[in-house]
Amino acid sequence: MRERFMRTIIFFDLPNVKYQDKVNYQRFRKFLINAGFIMIQESVYCKICLNPIQNELVCNRIKKVAPKKGIIQMMVITEKQYSNIEYIAGKPQESIVDNSDRMVII
Repeated sequence: MRERFMRTIIFFDLPNVKYQDKVNYQRFRKFLINAGFIMIQESVYCKICLNPIQNELVCNRIKKVAPKKGIIQMMVITEKQYSNIEYIAGKPQESIVDNSDRMVII
């Protein structure tokens, strides 16, 4: 069976004014990092998933921990679509391994 790598991309805009809002923001961001997401831009994170089943598990975990306030959007695209990103200004971060080489399968 051919593996079909996918990218789960999370976009979020969470309130950051009140103390509890800041705590929720930090918890959510920490969760994303601990779950293997990398930051593409501020408040935009992505993760490589091996197949649609793994992607569904990741999406369900995000839905469980998502703060109630703010906006959180999720998009799933194929690795081929992701590789077509065009950089208009700036460059990709070279210090971060952002491809299937960073994936560990146990």
